[in-house]
Amino acid sequence: MNRSDFKEHTRITVTWKDKEGKLRPGNFYVYALLKDAMIVRATDKDGLLRKLPFSDVLRIVKCQEVAPQDRYMIPEEVLKESNWKDRDVMVRYSSSPNRGK
Repeated sequence: MNRSDFKEHTRITVTWKDKEGKLRPGNFYVYALLKDAMIVRATDKDGLLRKLPFSDVLRIVKCQEVAPQDRYMIPEEVLKESNWKDRDVMVRYSSSPNRGK
């Protein structure tokens, strides 16, 4: 997969390869697209922010765009590529203004 296969503020269901090389199903919310990876939050697991390389995604099963009022917000500074240069995972709480959180 490459960058053009994904869009920001979408919910995706994919088959992806984890660090051990095992194929896993995953549900993610895509926050930002970087040069070689994307910043996502696992919506069905631990909820951590992750840097997911495009090359680790083998198949897109489902893709759904999120309406502007339902989008999860993270400060732009957190999503910058320079903040993700040395890390793959970040603990960060986010909320949707429409959900009252």
